[in-house]
Amino acid sequence: MPTVADPIRHAARTVPTRAAVVCGSEVLDYRALQERCVGLAAGLSSLGLRQGDRVAVLAANCHRYLEAYLAIPAAGLVVVPLNTRLALPEVRAILQDAGARVLLTDRRPRELAELAAEVERIVSWPVDYERLMARSPGPGVGAGDAAGAGGGDRFDSLVGEDDLAALFYTGGTTGRSKGVMLTHRNLVANAFHKTLACRFDRDDVLLAIGPLFHVAGTAPLLGLAWLGATVVIQPTFDPGQALDLIERWGVTATLPVPTMLAALVDEQQARPRDVSSLRLLGHAGSPIASEVVRRAHETFPDAELAHFYGATETAPIVTCLPHEERELKGPRFGSCGQPVPGVEVRVVGADGSVLPRGEVGEVVVRGPNVMAGYWRNPEATAAALVDGWYHTGDLGYQDDEAYLFLVDRLKDMIVTGGENVYSVEVEDVLARHPAVLEAAVFGIPDERWGEAVHAVVAVRPGYANEGLDRDLDRHCRAAIAGYKVPKRIELRTDPLPKSGPGKVLKRALRAPFWEGHDVAIG
Repeated sequence: MPTVADPIRHAARTVPTRAAVVCGSEVLDYRALQERCVGLAAGLSSLGLRQGDRVAVLAANCHRYLEAYLAIPAAGLVVVPLNTRLALPEVRAILQDAGARVLLTDRRPRELAELAAEVERIVSWPVDYERLMARSPGPGVGAGDAAGAGGGDRFDSLVGEDDLAALFYTGGTTGRSKGVMLTHRNLVANAFHKTLACRFDRDDVLLAIGPLFHVAGTAPLLGLAWLGATVVIQPTFDPGQALDLIERWGVTATLPVPTMLAALVDEQQARPRDVSSLRLLGHAGSPIASEVVRRAHETFPDAELAHFYGATETAPIVTCLPHEERELKGPRFGSCGQPVPGVEVRVVGADGSVLPRGEVGEVVVRGPNVMAGYWRNPEATAAALVDGWYHTGDLGYQDDEAYLFLVDRLKDMIVTGGENVYSVEVEDVLARHPAVLEAAVFGIPDERWGEAVHAVVAVRPGYANEGLDRDLDRHCRAAIAGYKVPKRIELRTDPLPKSGPGKVLKRALRAPFWEGHDVAIG
């Protein structure tokens, strides 16, 4: 199987002058992108790095991030993307765990002084980064020829499909982050899966608005490079700027998380742009409320809505529901689709046995995209990978044609008075109310019921809080059983806390209620 080195090399040979990446005023064609990747590989080699060494990246989205994501694994090294929203003690812990030797960053040196002891070299861009790039064997040298030309860059040097390519640290929404080991085989397999599911071709222009430190942000980039398509990178998500970029560059596809999609809808409704080029609006990363899908279809009627499901551990794509807008009133609305070609999905019981179609159990996944394991954590690896199947921790069921319906996270399911309540269902009902911007539902301790259903709601601007909790209670009771209705609805004017990839941090919201209780709050 090919490695991460192959897509950029193929594009540089077949479409050398085609725009590869656009970021601000910077536009690089595939020949220039390859030469910069070769230069970065050469510079890293000059620092004395050996095959398998880890190189961390702490930076906002930009063309240099794409270069690092491609060049580091292609050079036989391991890229470690770092969440830009982490506090420095959290960054230090990951650097220690990964054993990173070099840190590439857009932060100013004085901001990272306390990290100096964790890595041998901190390379800040643009200045230090460009100096490192200057150690390239020079323009015109192909990636496969650089070592022979005396560059010593190790680009595409003896890298095999089972070699480690990346360490993506989990978001920590359910506990301490773990390093997910993704091999070249995992990333290349996902590139094929994503390209097929999105039906990408050379004429596509992707707007990358999700953070590139997250595997969902980088997932489509490898396949697009292979095709010779164009990627427009937004450094930091802003819905107005994103719509401006769609209009300016004729963007055909973008893959936001649900919170971003909702923001794009609000902005387009308030200040419309010409988005007629947009053919695909995919969403993934967290559950989505049906109301958000409905409003997105109304706002972008010519774009296909697609629902993707996956995890960092699956590199990430597992299933896809294309043309979700066609299912709005059908029985499969709410499904995250069928397994993509090359990936197997099962639903199993507590004993590991495969459950009949329609029964709720844990979702497990097998395929060439499934991780090699957790970095230096054999216990967690053994728990997650059983007989080649990755246990997702998600609860769901499949219908007769293998469409997957997720009902909750195992840890987010609420057991109240012996009844199972799936938080996603309650959140979906709350989101249908016009005053609700976003909602999080979870269980809190209750002496009578064991757990009580609790909701935290961010109120949409323009709506008053007074009496809203009672209105939301009536709204829920009209749609779901009484035992599922939140016992208390906590109203907030600020957005709910989120991880870097945009997932609501339920753990942070839930933790204060469980302090002093001998119960896991993951």
